[in-house]
Amino acid sequence: MSNRTLISGGLVVTAADELHADVLIEDGRVAALAAHGSAAADAWTAGRTIDASGKYVIPGGVDAHTHMELPFGGTSASDTFETGTRAAAWGGTTTIVDFAVQSVGHSLREGLDTWYAKADGNCAVDYAFHMILSDVNEGTLKEMDLLVEEGVTSFKLFMAYPGVFYSDDGRILRAMQRGASNGGLIMMHAENGIAIDVLVEQALARGETDPRHHGEVRKVLLEAEATHRAIQLARVAGSPLYVVHVSAEEAVAELAAARDKGLPVFGETCPQYLFLSTDNLEEPDFQGAKYVCSTPLRPREHQAALWRGLRTNDLQVVSTDHCPFCFRGQKELGRGDFSKIPNGLPGVENRMDLLHQAVVDGHISRRRWIEIACATPARMFGLYPRKGTIAPGSDADIVLYDPHAEQVISAETHHMNVDYSAYEGKRITGRVDTVLSRGELVVDRREYTGRAGHGAFVHRSTCQYL
Repeated sequence: MSNRTLISGGLVVTAADELHADVLIEDGRVAALAAHGSAAADAWTAGRTIDASGKYVIPGGVDAHTHMELPFGGTSASDTFETGTRAAAWGGTTTIVDFAVQSVGHSLREGLDTWYAKADGNCAVDYAFHMILSDVNEGTLKEMDLLVEEGVTSFKLFMAYPGVFYSDDGRILRAMQRGASNGGLIMMHAENGIAIDVLVEQALARGETDPRHHGEVRKVLLEAEATHRAIQLARVAGSPLYVVHVSAEEAVAELAAARDKGLPVFGETCPQYLFLSTDNLEEPDFQGAKYVCSTPLRPREHQAALWRGLRTNDLQVVSTDHCPFCFRGQKELGRGDFSKIPNGLPGVENRMDLLHQAVVDGHISRRRWIEIACATPARMFGLYPRKGTIAPGSDADIVLYDPHAEQVISAETHHMNVDYSAYEGKRITGRVDTVLSRGELVVDRREYTGRAGHGAFVHRSTCQYL
């Protein structure tokens, strides 16, 4: 009995169901569910009982897009695997999928081993990896097959950042062909980086150096064009495609058109595109630098199309693209030249709460909240039903969520290792109360009880939508 935990009296919300049920946990997994007050539930005994009365009992969040300790723009993301996964836990996320990076001239194996070493023994919650392909060649194409066998089953390519991560169409096509044969899912940063670089150069030559110009040069049409091109290349290769951080109405339209044709094309957006806009990039005294990320924040009118895409399932996942850089000393590298501002926002701790606010505001339903934040990312990246749901046999990654608690998001109270919040002062309804990771309490009634090293590497299968 001592290894059993009973969660009693809450409303269990998954992507499929809502039911007043008790959840029995044994040896780190969900053993059973039964209606609260039923004979079956009343017969259960456990070493620990957690009262969930008045709370939602939801699966731990799956954030399928984070960048802990990412080297970028002459500096490095400020969250380590230790601080970043601790913050994730505070925010009700119990699994992250981070990006290992291949450097040009080096093997995928070297890049992946570097990321294994960064994460090993440091994570508070479970983690997996995607692989960024920066140098597509015969050797790395063969390595893709080996990584799929190792449980690293998705590969990200960039149409942006020439000279850093950029791949031309030929290399993208070859990687997609390999993914089509080995089952790997190709993820795409879809922006026309070659054209953007021309516009950056021209803007700086005109003396347009402020953060707001970052958004102006990374034009909506260059995201839409790259999204269209990625879809056509995937069609030629016979490959599925997952487009990351979709920010613009025109890019959503390209995805919707492809999906209407029955193509295996998927899209992700992020909280920053749903809740922030170019108004933030225009904040005075260089404060706009806090909001520099790519794809960039868009004018507010794009938000309606993103919410609509989430409701119609033309967008399937909300991840964070968590890539924090401190304002002081990091974002400030771009004073006088917006192109030198490190690209990225903090958000791993805020995603579940912001999406609950979207439920409160009527943008999405409760079950859709769990679908886009837990179940679909788990299915998309070969983690379901171990992650992303509450069902017998699933890992006991469970969050007790108080839907009535009110909070104000602030850098003063968040746990991410960054000196500002992108959502500073935002009032929201709903808050994480208690978090279990594989049955172990990580946050207990708003007290952190987790530890570095509890989080384990998760071997993923291939995309479960194919």
